[in-house]
Amino acid sequence: MSHFIGSIEAKADAKGRLFIPAQFRKQLQMLGEERLIMKKDVFQKCLTLYPESEWNKDLNELQAKLNKWNAKHQLILRQFVSDVEIIVPDSNGRILIPKRYLQMAEIEADVIFMGVSTKIEIWAKGKEKDSFLEPEMFGAELEEIMKSDISFTPN
Repeated sequence: MSHFIGSIEAKADAKGRLFIPAQFRKQLQMLGEERLIMKKDVFQKCLTLYPESEWNKDLNELQAKLNKWNAKHQLILRQFVSDVEIIVPDSNGRILIPKRYLQMAEIEADVIFMGVSTKIEIWAKGKEKDSFLEPEMFGAELEEIMKSDISFTPN
């Protein structure tokens, strides 16, 4: 598993075409990923690009937790997979973002590609700032998550 990290600015043309940043393209090539899955993020106003293998892992994990005989679970699955697009970058690493996705994420031209572990987020430039905690809150939350049950006693 490869992790995407970093934030890179880019610009979409009038038709919604974008070049995937070189460092992310290289990782996708190393992984042998030719197809990407694009969807609007569940929580944020951004687009998410998954390498197809990572999308399949996430989808399998979700399906394992859902009961196919539960009506609410079927609604959740339908909503999760309903507005998904298979994206195949051209030979130059360029992708076309459908207009409905540009509207969902309020993307006009300037974007930020943000590597977030096993996926890549695409944000309208400036909107990505809404996805971060204040520094003090971030430190406190990270400390809470990383607390160990083992107490440390210095010598």
